[in-house]
Amino acid sequence: MKFGVFYELQLPRPWTEDAEHRLFQEALDQIQLADELGIDHAWAVEHHFLEEYSHCSAPEVFLAAAAGRTKRIRLGHGIRQVIANYNHPARTAETVASLDLVSNGRADLGIGEGATRLELGGFRIPAKEKRAMSLEAAEQIANMMVMEPYPGFEGQSFSMPCRNVLPKPKQKPHPPMWMACTNRDTIKVAASKGLGALAFSFLDPEEAKKWAEIYYGIIKSEECVPLGHRVNANIAMVSAFSIHPDRAEAIRRGQEGFEFFGYAINALVAQDTIPGRSRLWDEFQERKKTGNLTLGRDLNSAPGIGTPEELARHIREFEAAGVDQTIFLQQAGRNSHADICDSLKRFAAEVLPEFAAKREAREAQKQAELAPYIAAALARKKRMPALADHEIPIVPASAVKAKNSG
Repeated sequence: MKFGVFYELQLPRPWTEDAEHRLFQEALDQIQLADELGIDHAWAVEHHFLEEYSHCSAPEVFLAAAAGRTKRIRLGHGIRQVIANYNHPARTAETVASLDLVSNGRADLGIGEGATRLELGGFRIPAKEKRAMSLEAAEQIANMMVMEPYPGFEGQSFSMPCRNVLPKPKQKPHPPMWMACTNRDTIKVAASKGLGALAFSFLDPEEAKKWAEIYYGIIKSEECVPLGHRVNANIAMVSAFSIHPDRAEAIRRGQEGFEFFGYAINALVAQDTIPGRSRLWDEFQERKKTGNLTLGRDLNSAPGIGTPEELARHIREFEAAGVDQTIFLQQAGRNSHADICDSLKRFAAEVLPEFAAKREAREAQKQAELAPYIAAALARKKRMPALADHEIPIVPASAVKAKNSG
């Protein structure tokens, strides 16, 4: 079992003048601490226009800053919006490769497509076409990081001519690729494409086990045809996170932020929005007062919020279900920086050692079991043909030369 920390960079109103600056700096401090404590991954989303819910619209900048303050923790786009309307695929390939180089080979690329009308509409993306657009772009991003030169592409969602996309990443053939998953259908898509599954749903152990069975069943079958040039067979699941020896104190510190996280994303999907005039936190508080939401009633809390012993039991259940990584949602709502750091330190001291002790053997066993299936999957991949030297087109230096050569 590996562990990660997860950042939406949530910032409920009202906002003070320095609120965003403090939010970013505290999140970077937390990642630096997580690195020192032995946590494996730091994940940052990419969202646009989602006031209060996520101010993480340029994760490549945030993750690069984290790279400069850390030594070993992996730095993941969880996820990057890869549809060309958001980010041209060549720019994503360049950005991810650059992050991999500045971090000494610690980058991961999760792909996503966006879910809200605020984002999709803001970039003129047809909601019904977003999945196909995302997968088309992601496959070409992988090709761009590997091929020299990239032959060019004429697709449904974007096109570009032959170019050598630079730089190339440190990790070969390219950094591990993941896909955001919110249900069994997307788990199937991720597995069929040889992508790691970033499961952004809060599941009980029984459902987590079912997802893992579906995922690894496809990884081992002929349905798995890799989108990229490597297979990243991993399932990561997000969990609430707040621990303290006093269970009631853990709930006081973390439950409200976790509940706001769930309320806010549902509201952004289902409710009309006035840009620049969001009231998510106020509406959340009003719903609690009227009884439409509960906050730690009878000390019932989300799995991952409680004592260190309860968190360890929760992780054991994920481990038994076949989950490879637990990602902690610690920065949510108004959870305080001091409380987040305290929970991370308690986790490292009281929970992590049990799982770190058996990680190497578990991972070696898993890799040995999957090796023939991964080799077979890579053999099924249909690869973009490379250009021979004489096929590489000359790019004219001027419009006049281009006209004359035509």
